[in-house]
Amino acid sequence: MLSLLSSLTAMPAVPTSEVLHPANLSWAGFILWMPLVSLVLCGLCAACKVKSKAPATITVICLGTSFLLTLVLWNGYTQPETILLFDWLQIHWDGGSFVANFALYVDSLTLLWMLFVTGLGTLIAVYASEYMEHDVGKGYTRFFAGVSVFLFAMTCLVMGDNLLMLYLGWEGVGFASYWLIGYFYQKPSAVAAAKKAFIVNRIGDVGLALAIYLIWSTFGTVQYDEITTVLQSEAYDASFGGWTVHAIPYLLMLAAFGKSAQLPLYVWLPDAMEGPTPVSALIHAATMVTAGVYLIIRTYPLFMLDDYALPTVAWVGGLTALLAATIAMAQYDIKRIMAYSTISQLGYMFLGLGVVTSYGAAYHVFTHAFFKAVLFLTCGAIMHGFAGQLDLRRLSGLRKMKGWKIVSYTMLVGCLCLAGFPFTSGYFSKDAILAEAFVTQGPGFEVLGWLAIFTAGLTAYYTFRVWFRVCAGPVHFEPGDELHGEDTSSFHPHAPRFAINFVLIVIALGALLAALPYFVPNETENLHGGWVAEMVHDSPARDGVPGVIVDGGQAEAHGTINYEIGHGDILGIDPHKAMYYISAIVGFIGIGFALFFHLYCRSAADKLRGKLLASRATRWLPTAMEHKWYVDEIYIATIRSPLWILGKIFSLFDRYFIDGALVNGIAGLPRVLARWFAPLHNGAIQSYAISMIGGAVLITLLMLFMPEIVEFLQSLSEQNASTEQVVATLGGGK
Repeated sequence: MLSLLSSLTAMPAVPTSEVLHPANLSWAGFILWMPLVSLVLCGLCAACKVKSKAPATITVICLGTSFLLTLVLWNGYTQPETILLFDWLQIHWDGGSFVANFALYVDSLTLLWMLFVTGLGTLIAVYASEYMEHDVGKGYTRFFAGVSVFLFAMTCLVMGDNLLMLYLGWEGVGFASYWLIGYFYQKPSAVAAAKKAFIVNRIGDVGLALAIYLIWSTFGTVQYDEITTVLQSEAYDASFGGWTVHAIPYLLMLAAFGKSAQLPLYVWLPDAMEGPTPVSALIHAATMVTAGVYLIIRTYPLFMLDDYALPTVAWVGGLTALLAATIAMAQYDIKRIMAYSTISQLGYMFLGLGVVTSYGAAYHVFTHAFFKAVLFLTCGAIMHGFAGQLDLRRLSGLRKMKGWKIVSYTMLVGCLCLAGFPFTSGYFSKDAILAEAFVTQGPGFEVLGWLAIFTAGLTAYYTFRVWFRVCAGPVHFEPGDELHGEDTSSFHPHAPRFAINFVLIVIALGALLAALPYFVPNETENLHGGWVAEMVHDSPARDGVPGVIVDGGQAEAHGTINYEIGHGDILGIDPHKAMYYISAIVGFIGIGFALFFHLYCRSAADKLRGKLLASRATRWLPTAMEHKWYVDEIYIATIRSPLWILGKIFSLFDRYFIDGALVNGIAGLPRVLARWFAPLHNGAIQSYAISMIGGAVLITLLMLFMPEIVEFLQSLSEQNASTEQVVATLGGGK
């Protein structure tokens, strides 16, 4: 394994502007097409009403092929390359053009992402082949078709050579998440969760659409390599007062916060646990939620255009990590605990981006993809075997039960990595971010560093709260609600079989081996941080890679951030060295608290909660944490309810004024007039004679009195004129 990873370091770092257009790499397009092939074949299975596991087999083969092709592409990678698949949008006019081809942009950052997207996607599909077998038939086919759509969209997002292709994949993964979260469409909570995810993500999508427009209007292109060239030449359009270059990073930021569930747009992700567990592992641990991180890394130079863009990213990430960790501490549904943990870890990634360690953020994405996937999948195995039970208060001692040892110990591996236990993958990737918060000099970065360290302690606590409660202690279990009123006294949990256990073991090993890239030496001069740093260094975010000498070795101050390497310290010690010990101590403290309250003395946790609730001064804390700080209720009160009321008002206004008074009222006026004149046209001759006589009389009277009427009107006019003259005279005299 080490020799395989070491071979990667031979790749030279080449500026992103040096792009080739080779014809011999057209086969790489099948990385993108294979999920689409899977979708078509799953559609045929649905049309033929296949009632076997054929859709799962097809999906696994197609996704596995994409992974193998990605490995081949990675093994032969030497420099960034553009692979044209076909001409897409090419619009030209006098004085301008818009070009966005359907092409792949392959650099080391693309390959890093695609390795775990396709690799974990394949393994999760294998897991789902057993997990979803209760729904073999129409639902089974629909599930794997949704997985295929998602992987196709995610591949477009990551491998596209321009922002429009990224946007296509961005919307595609949003649609696929709606499809898969709402898989159990007869369950109201699942439907509500799918709609919530879709609608909240639309907010961020608007930001991305506006950002792409402003990027094109400012830089004249949406292709990554051309944007880099324009930025380096500083030849971009500074029209509109130059405000666009400051607006672009914040719009991109809004998009990233929506897709990667950051404040204030994180509320969709916990509810997304209503979907099947493989969906949680695939979309909300390993791939879709990392799209926001990928977007910022891919467009990192644009964030350098505004002084406060990266500090904003850092503060939002740090506060999100802390908020989500406090909520996770007080939840009882183990899948939701892992969901809030995902939000918290994504906050760490954004913190890393904000404190200028794109390497740390990317490395944490890489390690998190493995250990969080295994945590979600073990939760799913438990839910699958215990009739939907996920309450940690109703499960205990799984590691002592026959058939559950693999689940218990692979969950332990995931918990160790998530808690940042020394020498695990999470330990190294999280430390890279924590240390850089003290190294980089920015507004409040040191405060953010201490908050992140405190959050790491909370993470260790709530992570092992789950494992000690569910997998350790005496054997006890209660079935979930999926028994539908059946007798629970004869219930026996069914342990997972080969497919689930195999995937759990492979991903758990991946979570452990993800620490090895940290030790792989680099051949790039002045670069440290292992294989992932090498991969990120050959990307637009190279300025956020540790060890890169800025400005010929001189410290550079950009806006509110000082990029001088090694400038900061923690307690007078180099942060990169001190953090090994500080994070380990904090993690041990968190695990120690969990060990005492949730294994050795479980009653102490209930007593502590009771004491907090009994005091008026402290009862707000556990209550607020259990109710997720009432964020959903605040949104309902301040946004959803006012919009609902406003919608009702507009509906009534439309119904009774627009439709009733204006449209129907004006349309009804001829009918009213017709009713008045209807008696004159009733078909009776005597009525017509009376009408004629009446008309003649009116005309005669009008002719007789017309002179008097005209004279009367003239006298009124003269009188008004004289009155106005008198008033004017009096006014002038005054």
